[in-house]
Amino acid sequence: MKDYTLRYLPIAKQDLADAINFILNEYKNPIAAENTLDKIEQAIMQRLEDGPESFAIWQSAKKREYPYRRINVGNYTVWYVVIDNVMEIRRIQPARRNEELFL
Repeated sequence: MKDYTLRYLPIAKQDLADAINFILNEYKNPIAAENTLDKIEQAIMQRLEDGPESFAIWQSAKKREYPYRRINVGNYTVWYVVIDNVMEIRRIQPARRNEELFL
């Protein structure tokens, strides 16, 4: 099996920070914020270990150089692409967003 490296785009890091800050500020719930962060990070690491290319390609209306795949984690969707041996996290968005607007 191929070894993959994990990389986050800066906007994905900001998405994750925004999600955690929303939970902290809106719900005043640091435990939920920490649990959400842990679940997202665990799901990403599991996908990395399982082989990120083995999961379905998301059917986008746009033509893309690298096809997007997703990981659903609770109320969030992690969007990533595979470039050679790199799993690149591109966005982390609330699950009910219109995907085409953000990718």
